[in-house]
Amino acid sequence: MGTASTSPAADTMEATTRSPSLSITVEKNPPEARLLQLGVKSWPKWGCPPGRFPLKFDAALTCYLVKGRVRAAAKGSRGECVEFGAGDLVVFPKGLSCTWDVVVAVDKHYNFDPA
Repeated sequence: MGTASTSPAADTMEATTRSPSLSITVEKNPPEARLLQLGVKSWPKWGCPPGRFPLKFDAALTCYLVKGRVRAAAKGSRGECVEFGAGDLVVFPKGLSCTWDVVVAVDKHYNFDPA
């Protein structure tokens, strides 16, 4: 899951990607300090087997994947999808309707923000 690098410093850099049309933000392998700051390990956990799951977010969702791999496609996105997996911190905006194609069983911490 990650890219090869030639320097240890590159391994600690976080990469954040955002799909403009899907409004999903993926922060690849955030540093442990960021996860501690957010209190990720105190969030509830949820898991699911591989499969397709339609979802609508009535509140913003932030989740941290402990394991798994997902492709998320927004309703009406014409095939565009965002992929994320173990070690990624992902934010879904309030009001988003999408389908999760769970490729590898998911285990995640999650937090809903009704604002």
